[in-house]
Amino acid sequence: MNSKKEPLRLGRIIAAILLFAMAAIAFINVISRYFFHFSFAATEEITINMFVWMTVIGTGIAFERGAQMGMVTLFNIFPVRFKKAVILLSAALSALLFVLVDYFMIISVYDELTLFHATSGALGVPVWIYYIGVPIFSIFVFMGVYKDAIYRLKAETENR
Repeated sequence: MNSKKEPLRLGRIIAAILLFAMAAIAFINVISRYFFHFSFAATEEITINMFVWMTVIGTGIAFERGAQMGMVTLFNIFPVRFKKAVILLSAALSALLFVLVDYFMIISVYDELTLFHATSGALGVPVWIYYIGVPIFSIFVFMGVYKDAIYRLKAETENR
């Protein structure tokens, strides 16, 4: 996005902590299997759910950096006014996608709390705890979409 050094942000800190925890859990499991011939079943459950959470946060970071995929060649031939409309439409559609994801995840959490009361296989943790991370961490996606749209709109205004 820009060449100056970016400040450390909460999303990046959480992603780093999740990645470190996942690596540490996997390392401990490998050592346990090698030395004690014993594997912790819960490690897979924990790392998979941390990976989902980290992916949501990483999506927000990608939006913030302007690293999402786009059709730049086509976009570059548009007039400035149309570019601004496309930027706003793109941001709205990106946000709408995650509104839908959050909507269905919240419905799933509600269903788990009221109807199913399912627990995870290895740890016996209520699965809604794993599900709730997606809408919570989607905050970083919405912030990233917003920051990217503002940055791109300013860049188009300055290029006039």
